[in-house]
Amino acid sequence: MPSMRRREFVTVLGGAAVALPIAARAQQSMPVIGILAAPAPPYAENVSAIRRGLNEAGFDEGRNVAIEFRWAEGQLDRLPALAADLVRRQVAVIITVGGSAPVAAAQNATITIPIIFRMGDDPVRLGSAKSFNGPGGNITGISLLSVALAAKRLEVLRELVPAAKIIGLLTNPANSNVAAVLPDLRAAAHALGLDVVVGYANTQSDVEVAFDNFARHRVQALLVDPDPVLLSRRQQITAVAARHSVPAMYVSRLYVEEGGLVSYGASVSDGYREVGAYAGRILKGASPADLPVTQPTKFELVINLKTAKTLGLTVPLTLQASADEVIE
Repeated sequence: MPSMRRREFVTVLGGAAVALPIAARAQQSMPVIGILAAPAPPYAENVSAIRRGLNEAGFDEGRNVAIEFRWAEGQLDRLPALAADLVRRQVAVIITVGGSAPVAAAQNATITIPIIFRMGDDPVRLGSAKSFNGPGGNITGISLLSVALAAKRLEVLRELVPAAKIIGLLTNPANSNVAAVLPDLRAAAHALGLDVVVGYANTQSDVEVAFDNFARHRVQALLVDPDPVLLSRRQQITAVAARHSVPAMYVSRLYVEEGGLVSYGASVSDGYREVGAYAGRILKGASPADLPVTQPTKFELVINLKTAKTLGLTVPLTLQASADEVIE
């Protein structure tokens, strides 16, 4: 993926402007959207999707809205300071990217600046929102249901690798999703007569160690947990999976485009476009408390037949027929 140059736009708002509604401030100076991201740049496709959503709402970066980026680069302990910096800059909206950690950092930093999240977990279960229909307070966003889909991914993986008896789960120990995924995944695996081996990774070296551990435990197929840090390391993960000849199921088509075997999940770009559209509505005066947390209605199954052939797998025609895209 080509690198994206970071562009930061700094807008200084006068002290008197702080008390004014967002719409009024926008008339006096260009409103600033702060993007608080757990992963490292580039996140080019997803940022482009946010911009598309803003465009749909009538906002164009550089013309009537500015965007400032704060990247934690996988170091989640940096998020509180980055969130506090956005609050000091008096941004009009904070968009969080990369799971629940940026959401918590933003909520701890402000109870007045609107926050829009995009996460794979259940925001109500995490306490980030009161309910899906009425999130309350200064927060709303998009939940992609990535965690709830773990059992479905396991079923598809089992269909691709029917002889597998030991399944690996690659996850980030710093991600709160782990506690939500493991019990349901183990229960689903047990019902299919499968054992689950968990491997933890955050850094580049962790990925290698995790795969070595999978090899020692004779893991025959792999699930990669929805996690922004792991997604940012997708080139390494798909390459190491290929080196170990491990069939792997991913949450995003971005892995499959890098040579991964299969993915199943909500459209990531659609989720980020909706985040941008929500930001535009809030800039026009909507309250985040009145905007429901939305959930996807369409899920993508993407299969890489070339990778399947390399792994010696035969993809059932029924699975190919149900796929949204088959990469030859």
